[in-house]
Amino acid sequence: MSQMALCIRFTLRDGAGEAFDELVREAAAAVLEREPGTLVYARSEVQGAPNQRLFFELHADRVAFDEHGPQPHIRHFLGESGKYVERTEIDRLRPYAGKYPSKSV
Repeated sequence: MSQMALCIRFTLRDGAGEAFDELVREAAAAVLEREPGTLVYARSEVQGAPNQRLFFELHADRVAFDEHGPQPHIRHFLGESGKYVERTEIDRLRPYAGKYPSKSV
């Protein structure tokens, strides 16, 4: 399986959730519209942890993964999100088993 994935946990500054979430909604809309190689772009609140957000991304392949970061909407998100984020933890994943959408999705 050549798909590439990320799991990202953001710990937000107190009171930053609403502004951060709006920034996320803007980026997610652009990803859905402009990035066919990004198969999953899931953003979630963490139950019981109001200052945490968990992101899961699944890219069709290495090319789609490499094309995601330089996109203007992602650059904007990364540039602005620092105002709201206290800590970021990133795990780079290599899916090898399970039920994942195919490239044709």
